[in-house]
Amino acid sequence: MAKRSLLTRRDFIKAAGIGAVTMGVAPTIFLPRQAHGASKELKILVWSHFVPRFDKEWYDGYVQKWGQANGVKVTVDHINLAEIPSRTAAEISAGQGHDLIEWIAPPSQFEPSVLDLGDVVKDAERRYGKQHPLCRASSYNPNTKKFYSFCPGWTIDPGCYRKSLWEKAGKGNGPETWEDLITYGGKIKRDQGIQLGIGLSQELDSNMAARGLLWSFDTSIQDKKENVVLNNPKTIEAVGYMARLFKEAMVPEVFAWTAVSNNQALIAGRASYILNSISAYRSAQQQVPEIAKDIFFTPALKGPRGTRFNSEHVIYCYVVPKYSKNVDSAKKFLLDLVGNYDQAMHKSELYNSPAFFHTPIPSGDRGYPAVKGAKKLIDLHNAWFSDDPFALPGEAKGKLAVLKDAEKWSANLGYPGPANPAEGEVFATFVLPNMMANAARGMAPGMAVEQATLLTRTIFAKWRKKGLVGGKV
Repeated sequence: MAKRSLLTRRDFIKAAGIGAVTMGVAPTIFLPRQAHGASKELKILVWSHFVPRFDKEWYDGYVQKWGQANGVKVTVDHINLAEIPSRTAAEISAGQGHDLIEWIAPPSQFEPSVLDLGDVVKDAERRYGKQHPLCRASSYNPNTKKFYSFCPGWTIDPGCYRKSLWEKAGKGNGPETWEDLITYGGKIKRDQGIQLGIGLSQELDSNMAARGLLWSFDTSIQDKKENVVLNNPKTIEAVGYMARLFKEAMVPEVFAWTAVSNNQALIAGRASYILNSISAYRSAQQQVPEIAKDIFFTPALKGPRGTRFNSEHVIYCYVVPKYSKNVDSAKKFLLDLVGNYDQAMHKSELYNSPAFFHTPIPSGDRGYPAVKGAKKLIDLHNAWFSDDPFALPGEAKGKLAVLKDAEKWSANLGYPGPANPAEGEVFATFVLPNMMANAARGMAPGMAVEQATLLTRTIFAKWRKKGLVGGKV
């Protein structure tokens, strides 16, 4: 675990209502004045970002500047994303640890042990406009009316495909439907010897892919009222489809994949299509530029009746455990992070999308070339996705343009209901990837769905008994 601590306090600049610190020629950050009497310490636990330069070149430096500007001693610890759940549970059990813990999926199962951050959401919306519904649904429990986390941003989950492979198969613009993955992805495997890469294991991307498949087949784990509806003909249809897809276009290694396996397969030239964020593409730009130039993107694929949804790839959810003694500083940090999310977008190479699209762009040097006419984050979003500032020389123009309206085909973890604690546990215990993998290994789709439904109903009943989940079945 890499640990970066701020052990000193330096002089900081104060102005009427705004403080800013500059280090050499570093870009400025927007920092409203710290409230009187606020605590002077803050401990933050975050996962190691998939785009390495985000931590090294922005986040850690931003935290340092924020601490200096507010007179707060800040400690930041980075750990692997897979360790976040167990670390959170351990700290909550011990009643001590970090004041802020960042998740990449809704940590709704920890609601009883974390603070309600509704006041932070209210203040953020007062300053920056409405929070995106996707992020609200990923942090708010309508049964308890509690914001168990605060979401400053999220990550788009498109399809990533190798254009040259799909052109040879007769589908140069990539797949449009899930059935295309079998028709053309299967052809690529047979004729060109390159498989399709959708995970069927206990890891993040497999979890996300399974949900996107279900939604696009017009089914889900729960309905809007939080009743379990998983066991139905459309789910069986979707699970049967996954069994066919594995047989026609994939190889057994997908049963043992980790969260980085599909990225690695794409970059190594061993995958024709994956479901992932643009981080896989960014890595290819650094490691294998010729592969990167061949990577293009698709929105969510259409199911058999035309529906298309993907899960958000990552949802940035900060929780403040009830044991925290530095709540005021934690809340101010979150609000200031939203105010500087233009830098988060740029330094993540567009991996991070904002939860508050109407946040004004602060004045001054922001650490990136000014975008003509851009006044709010939505303007930066549209401009950068239309003309990628990180494209390699010679790359096709406008490759990211298909992602500009991603919010229209992106769904929260519990869609069409909220991301409640039961959905959180179903996610954390990999019920859906196991269901898909069972069918791919030969279990009858109906049996795989029945087993998954039994587990899901048990989980929902437990949380419903605690009053944290709605519905009746």
